[in-house]
This record gives sequence, structure tokens and C-alpha cells, in this order.
Amino acid sequence: MAFAAGLVELQAETSCPVCLDYLRHPVTLDCGHNFCGSCIQQRWEDLRDIFPCPLCLHHCADRSPPRNTQLSHLVDIVKQLPGQRGPGQEEEPLCEKHSQGLTLLCEEDLELLCPRCRVCSDHQGHLLMPLGPAAARHRQKLKSFLELLKCQVEVAQAQCEMQISKSIELKWKMENHKEELGPEFKELLVFLKREQVAIDARMLAEEMVVGQRVTENKSQLLSHLSTLEDLLLEIPEKCLQADLDLLASVKTLHSRCEDLQPPGVFSCELQKESCPLPPHYLGLHNIIRTFQADLTLDPKKAHPGLLVSRDRKSVTMRAVPPELLRGAQGLLSYPRVQSGEGFEAGRHFWQVEVRGPGVWSLGVCNDSVCTKGLRSISLSPGSWQFQPSLWALGPETPEQIVRIGVFLDYELGELSFFDLNNRSFLYSFTDIFTGKLTPCFSFGTSSKSLTLSLLS
Repeated sequence: MAFAAGLVELQAETSCPVCLDYLRHPVTLDCGHNFCGSCIQQRWEDLRDIFPCPLCLHHCADRSPPRNTQLSHLVDIVKQLPGQRGPGQEEEPLCEKHSQGLTLLCEEDLELLCPRCRVCSDHQGHLLMPLGPAAARHRQKLKSFLELLKCQVEVAQAQCEMQISKSIELKWKMENHKEELGPEFKELLVFLKREQVAIDARMLAEEMVVGQRVTENKSQLLSHLSTLEDLLLEIPEKCLQADLDLLASVKTLHSRCEDLQPPGVFSCELQKESCPLPPHYLGLHNIIRTFQADLTLDPKKAHPGLLVSRDRKSVTMRAVPPELLRGAQGLLSYPRVQSGEGFEAGRHFWQVEVRGPGVWSLGVCNDSVCTKGLRSISLSPGSWQFQPSLWALGPETPEQIVRIGVFLDYELGELSFFDLNNRSFLYSFTDIFTGKLTPCFSFGTSSKSLTLSLLS
């Protein structure tokens, strides 16, 4: 037992505290601890000036400690003892072909070889390296993967964060889209309720008219039936009378039978009601996508107090002398600008953005009434204008931005306005349109800082 314990202690003294294997090319530090030469160099690889002992942390001044030749011989002797294995290791594997220790690595096939495998035809011409240098080389190669792997980890983390950001953005967009659809659904419910009430009223009126006519026809049929029944009773009695009495009244009886006209039977066909949806209730998004019109402003049809941009997409109210705001009769006029395009049929949608506080309106007008200066900013014959600045669009501020959508259905006779800030329906004109309709925009006389832009 004492001998076995001594062998174990001897093994511990000849083993490296770092790799726990027999010391290879052992070196002795200033503190007296022994290590494999390659193990201590790996521990000190990235250090400068100060080189601590891995066991006691004693600072060694020399990066290349002296080799301990006597200890190296002692390790060789211990390895030759029968039945001995490496400290803390299983029995070293042997070559399956030659049953010898594996001491070489084929760098091409990355296979462990024994000395006899060196002459084997399978590995002739390949680079064969001893285990120590080969392990050091591959440790260095594996360490070179660390920076690449760290970069890949950073890229993967950035991609994950990007996907998380996209997921949050997608969720926000869906929530925003739901909020945009909410007002449209509410407006659709209001429209359906209004149509239901109107259809119920028309059907009730039709029911009353048809019911009255059916009652009158029924009375006529009952009266005719009563006349027929009376004649059926009267004729047999007349036939039993004396000749003189019969012939005296036969003329009247003949007339009553021959002139008898049955009343017509009243037949009715109820008018079939339907609930057609106006185009703007099919969805504002579909309207914008399908009927978007590309408008431009016509500088030749702009009031002198309005400055049209070079691209003819925006107009600004500028300071003008009071005399330019008065017509021939001295009445106050409102600056107006028209679009260069007009419509005589079809469905069309355009968007307007207004920045700044002030009074303004927009809509369409017939060519016959579209002039550079009108005395009214509100509705007039041949002009359909809506004044969103007086609508419930929130308090006016210098930075106020209002976006209005205008939808014209020429054949249906509807001109509708939408608040694009919250995608809600504002107002609608219903009329019979004739002639060419031109989009127009008016400004109040005090709207000195207003800028109106056409959006595509």
C-alpha cells in the first residue's frame, strides 16, 4: 500500500499543474513551481513585463524560465515504470493497426499516427507533425476563430435586434391601420343606419298606398258580386210574370245584364329596394389608390395676392395692397387659385396639405363662375366649396398641418371631403353636375402665413 501511495505521489510531483499530464520539457519558475514549457508560455502569451505563477501568483521577471533537465530525466524514468498512466488520464490509446503509441498527426487527414504509420502508403507525402507542436498549432488556429466567431455573434445579435425592431414596427403599423379603419367603419355604420331608415320609410309609404288600392278594389269586387247575385234572383221571378208585366220591364232588365262590366282585379308589384354603397364607403385607401389625380395649379388663374410655386404644386398667401382685394364695386373679394385640370366625367381624388393658421376653403366650380376674385368664400351657384378651417379639426396653431382629401363622383353627383390626418369623413355635397368642374382653392383676407400644397 505504501509503495502504491508513493507511486501516486511521484506521479503528482512529475505532472504539470496546468495540463495535468506528465511534464514535457519542464521549466522551473522563481517560486520553485514546475510547468511544461509550452503550458507556461501559453499562459503568458498575452502578458507584458509581469508574468505571474499560475499556482502562487508570484511575479516572475523572466519570460523564458530555465529548463529543469534533471526533472525531465525523472519524468522519463517515471513513465517507464510498469503499469503507469498519465496523471489523471486514462490509458493512452494505441494505433489500431500497429498497437503502438500515437505520437504523430497527419496535417492533411488530421489523423493520429504511430511511428510505423509514417511509412504507410496512406500517408506518404503528407505533412506529419509531433503531437506537441501540432497541438500548439491547432490551439493557435482555434484561437484565430474566436475573433471571427465574435464578429458573427455581433452580426447575429444585430440581425436579431433588427428583426425585433421590424416586429415592433409591423405591430405598430397594424395597430395604426386598425385605428385608421375605425372611423371608416363607424361612418359606414352611420350610413347604413341612415339608409335603413330611409328605405323603411319608403317601404311603409308604398305599403300604405298599395293597401288602400287593394281595399278599394276589394269593395268594387264585392259590389259587382252583389249585383250579380241580385240579377240571379230577379230573372227567374221575371220569367214567371204575365206576358204584359214581363215585357213592360224587360228593356231595363236587358240593359242591366248587357251593360254589366266587372271591375278589374288590382295587381301590384312592389318596388324592390336595394342599398348601394357610394364609392367613398368602399374604403378611403382604395379610393386613393384607384382614383388619385395628379393636379397642378394654374398661375394664370391665380389671384394677384397668391404666389404659385415654380413646380405649380403649392401656393402661398402674400401681403397685398387693400385695393387688390376689392372688386369693381368696392366689395371685398377672396383670393382664389384654380387647378390647371378639370373634369367632365368620372371619379377623381386629390389631396391637399395646408400649413399655418387662417381661413381657407376648397372644392370645385364651373368654368362659368370660376374667376380670380369672388366675393364669397362659401357656397355659391355653380361653386361647391367646403371650409375645413371652420370644421372640428382642432385649434389653429402656427405649425398646424391639415391634410384634406377631396373625392368627386361626377355621375353620382357627390363631392366628398375627408380629414386625412385621422382618415375620417367630413362632409359631402350632393347635386347634379353639368359642364366642366375645376378644382379651386380660396383664402381668407387675413391668412397671411398660409401655404397650400397639392400632394401626389
